[in-house]
Amino acid sequence: MIRHSNERRTSPVIETGFPTAGPTLGEVGEHEVIRAILGEAPSPFNGDDAAVLTPPVPNSRVVVTTDMLVEGRHFAPELTTPFAVGRKAVVQNFADIEAMGARPIAAVLAFSAPPELPLEVVRQFAAGIQSKVGEYTSELVGGDVTSGASLVLSISAVGSLGGSLPPLELDRARAGQRVVAHGKIGYSAAGLALLQSGADIPEHLHPLVHAYQAPELTPGRGMIARAAGATAMTDNSDGLVRDVGVLAERSKVLIDLDSAALAPDELQVAAGELLGIDPWQWVLSGGEDHTLLGTIDGSAPVGFRTIGEVRKGAGVLVDGSTPAYSQGWESFS
Repeated sequence: MIRHSNERRTSPVIETGFPTAGPTLGEVGEHEVIRAILGEAPSPFNGDDAAVLTPPVPNSRVVVTTDMLVEGRHFAPELTTPFAVGRKAVVQNFADIEAMGARPIAAVLAFSAPPELPLEVVRQFAAGIQSKVGEYTSELVGGDVTSGASLVLSISAVGSLGGSLPPLELDRARAGQRVVAHGKIGYSAAGLALLQSGADIPEHLHPLVHAYQAPELTPGRGMIARAAGATAMTDNSDGLVRDVGVLAERSKVLIDLDSAALAPDELQVAAGELLGIDPWQWVLSGGEDHTLLGTIDGSAPVGFRTIGEVRKGAGVLVDGSTPAYSQGWESFS
């Protein structure tokens, strides 16, 4: 049974596993697969050769990004659900749109799957995508499906950058600014570690698991930060130190993070004690939270908190010292 997104966020139960029964993609064929997606994620823009989108506001620019989730590399069926993977695929793309200070307005789906994959998996993927794009008042407007040896889910996102303010690019951080963040840091990595451990996960730690399966961001925070005067932004996809390190390198500055603002919370500490892992490892190098990380001259915008400062120099420090952990995610490792 496919549950709505609000049910999944409030449920204390950890759900894992992909459907294994029912008709397969090979049995029903391409057109039925497409009908299943359209049934879960309907849109008047979807169904022709291409979607034609009307600019949402005058004086706007188009922002485009794309990202993939590959089975065995970015997700494992035994650790998550198709619904959660669909939501996660949207978040990781829409976070990139938000990190430019733009508003996500549409998504396009492409996926490759073995013919023996149950059609129900595709339905749940589409339901997860629809539940997340709906939170952004956005739509799934098209895509493509094909047969392949493994399951690959790819989302391309389209955003609108309104007004005359510049986008929040990586090379615009300046010495003297604050470093601000919106979203959890280190939750996703902690949740993955709990799932991979095979341990009996206490109910109070379930939010960490849910943060790995489908991280959450409040829609519109990138636009709020841009309107408030933020100049540079990225999202925490590969690890905090690695991602702010890219921002520091591109802007030719030093970023000094504040350990008091980043200290693991009681859930991360409890998970660390259960698994025998230093929770700072998750905070500094975990990634996949898709937290928005930016720089601004004034106070932290609404929904953001200050986690450090920008100085003259190069690299990333924590309290003026070399970070204890900095490895992060590497796509080709």
